[in-house]
Amino acid sequence: MSDDRKVDGNSKHEQLEQFRTDDRGKKMTTNQGLKVSEDEFSLKAGVRGPTLMEDFHFREKMTHFDHERIPERVVHARGYAAHGEFELYESMEKYTKAKFLQIPGSKTPVFVRFSTVAGSRGSAETVRDVRGFATKFYTEEGNYDLVGNNIPVFFIQDAIKFPDLIHAVKPEPHNEIPQAATAHDTFWDFVANNQETAHMIMWHLSDRTIPRSFRMMEGFGVHTFRLVNAEGKGHFVKFHWKPKLGIHSLVWDEAQKISGKDPDFHRTDLYEAIENGDFPEFELGVQIIDESDEFKFDFDILDSTKIWPEEDVPVQIIGKMTLNRNVDNYFAETEQVAFHPGHVVPGIDFTNDPLLQGRLFSYTDTQLIRLGGPNFHELPINRPVCPFHNNQRDGYGRQTINKGPVSYHNNSLAQNTPETSTADEGGYVHYEEKVEGRKVQARSDSFRDHFSQAVLFWNSMSVSEKEHIIEAFSFELGKCKENRIKEQVVDMFANVNLEMAQQVAVNLGIKPPEHGGSSITKASPALSQENTRKTPDTRKVAVLLTDGYSGKEVHSIVNDLQEKGLQPEIVAERLGMITGTEEVQLEAKHTFITADSVLFDAVYVVGGEVSNLTFFENASSFVKEAFSHYKPIGATHEGIRILQENNMLNSIGVVSGESAEKFLHDFVGSISVHRHWARDVI
Repeated sequence: MSDDRKVDGNSKHEQLEQFRTDDRGKKMTTNQGLKVSEDEFSLKAGVRGPTLMEDFHFREKMTHFDHERIPERVVHARGYAAHGEFELYESMEKYTKAKFLQIPGSKTPVFVRFSTVAGSRGSAETVRDVRGFATKFYTEEGNYDLVGNNIPVFFIQDAIKFPDLIHAVKPEPHNEIPQAATAHDTFWDFVANNQETAHMIMWHLSDRTIPRSFRMMEGFGVHTFRLVNAEGKGHFVKFHWKPKLGIHSLVWDEAQKISGKDPDFHRTDLYEAIENGDFPEFELGVQIIDESDEFKFDFDILDSTKIWPEEDVPVQIIGKMTLNRNVDNYFAETEQVAFHPGHVVPGIDFTNDPLLQGRLFSYTDTQLIRLGGPNFHELPINRPVCPFHNNQRDGYGRQTINKGPVSYHNNSLAQNTPETSTADEGGYVHYEEKVEGRKVQARSDSFRDHFSQAVLFWNSMSVSEKEHIIEAFSFELGKCKENRIKEQVVDMFANVNLEMAQQVAVNLGIKPPEHGGSSITKASPALSQENTRKTPDTRKVAVLLTDGYSGKEVHSIVNDLQEKGLQPEIVAERLGMITGTEEVQLEAKHTFITADSVLFDAVYVVGGEVSNLTFFENASSFVKEAFSHYKPIGATHEGIRILQENNMLNSIGVVSGESAEKFLHDFVGSISVHRHWARDVI
């Protein structure tokens, strides 16, 4: 029998082998066997023209990519969402005929989904990754989707390369490792051999990709869109979301630890903020360029790897979005919501950005497999608030029950209804743009500059932010196994800054590059998080105390912190009521086992009975970690001794004192700063 099993096993092995392929040394073909002559550029009408639907290779490649995962999203699988409203500050009638942008004070319902890009639905939330920031406006003219990220640029310039990017960034295919991380060979091999990624990588390795909260990160439409007014006049536009709480981030060591302590950290933060009535607010800003100025810049405004520096094209704030209601059911709303950059309303149109052009195909195609067919628009979370009528029929998930025999346009049986609308009646009319050129698979020469804005970003960083980028490079490349990949990447980024690349090379133990650098000195202060809004609002403060603390005074300080918009939470050795002097009691919601300093923005050390050695050791460990993460630390009463014993009292961002009023003022001010980067944490 063993011999028979061996024969059967070999037979099965041989049957499986015929489905396995080794592509080394082979020519690329379509799935029909047709040899491919170009896999870098989609087919366009002229080098700066729109992508053509006849590009069968692009459609096959993108369709296959869109259908690679069942049932979660291929990208942006890990997400969380909330309902809210958008209020317009000032009329945009001069630029667009979109009705929801006409009347100041008007409000439009919205649904916003935040997400990570690379990880699966089960991955942690504080990984180093780009964050999705997708907003669905339920307008009276139909749904408008602003589908963006928390980074204003992207890795690639042409959508045909998107499957390649995501294949590279996903876990290595042979072992599915690492999850939700870019610190591996295939991603950095892609970067080194696709240098259009240079600018995005600088953003990716900055603090922007480890945000403190969804509530504390910017959002960007990424692409150049077009606004069109009632007279048919067009303007180029980029969209920005500016958080009212400012732009703040985690420390990398902290982000890694949170992944283990609370992998749901960001969704918990958003959920609790809304439940507590601390509604997240984001102001909508626009950058606008007149069509006559399209070519006046030293970069192509249609290139998605480029920003429009805010000092050159100011951001005009036009409204505010408030998220004020959590979802009732995660699956029905957050998981089933379907965004698409092609969901627009009259007055908002597209440009010939080749990355945007490809997305206009990809998103609908993706929903077809994720949501079971063409009727995903009928799911409650996706339904527009205005009525919709057309001749589309049947299909999986159909909920509309159509009456009558007619399901085609141009008919007499139903008096030719539903009928089309003119522009004056609100019918969508595509912007008339002259397009001409040979059918080519190429890229405009104006897209060739890959490093000048990467240099601009580096020049704009503070000293601490530059240190973090060098540390991020060293971590990411330090996880790669192939030295030649490390060397290629270091040589590539010597074009951004030679000293940066040399320091990374030293950290990696490889030969530092000898040549590189840039003569560009321009900086954009708007790019540095050091220049963001700083406020103590909604910051979580761990209050460390034990029995015997100074009752009335500590109780007063905790109440005052709450009144100033902070969220103090008691951490003790046990849960329940902790008793201080004068029979004052405060309730501990956390213990040193269930809480950790990485889950808080600041620490207030109170102490209690001096003889409690266990508390002293736990509090010392807690505060040491917070200190190493540059967080604000305060101490009163017995807590001062704990800081003194740990040599922290005279450090930057550490506040202590016997006067409750002065302590409170200084401590809140320290929390407003967010991080004290000048602190010596050695």
